[in-house]
Amino acid sequence: MTDQIAYQEYIQRRYNAFCKTVIRCAALDKILKLKRQVSLDYLMNEKFVQFAASEPDEEYPFTVCGQTVLLCNAALADAISVLPEQTREEILRYYFLRQPQRVIGACIGRSRSTAGRHIQLAL
Repeated sequence: MTDQIAYQEYIQRRYNAFCKTVIRCAALDKILKLKRQVSLDYLMNEKFVQFAASEPDEEYPFTVCGQTVLLCNAALADAISVLPEQTREEILRYYFLRQPQRVIGACIGRSRSTAGRHIQLAL
């Protein structure tokens, strides 16, 4: 009978140790969470630096298949404008209209891999 009582006491001590560990870890988590929180008063008193200023960008349009796309990069607009019409159409469909290569290939009468190769070579 003493072995059974000793075993029950052992189990009780193990359970108590487990509970203490869980409570200690929960308390540490709560303390760390409170340390990470920033007071709203502190944020209101800080002077913020504006990271990006809105500048009026020039827009460079190019037209493909009756659709006009506005670009902010002049070099990109110039590079696209010197490409052949079919290549511009493929770039428009892939990058601006987000059409898959399978659909682009069907529109130009080629396979998906050929359309992907045309897009890759255009760049």
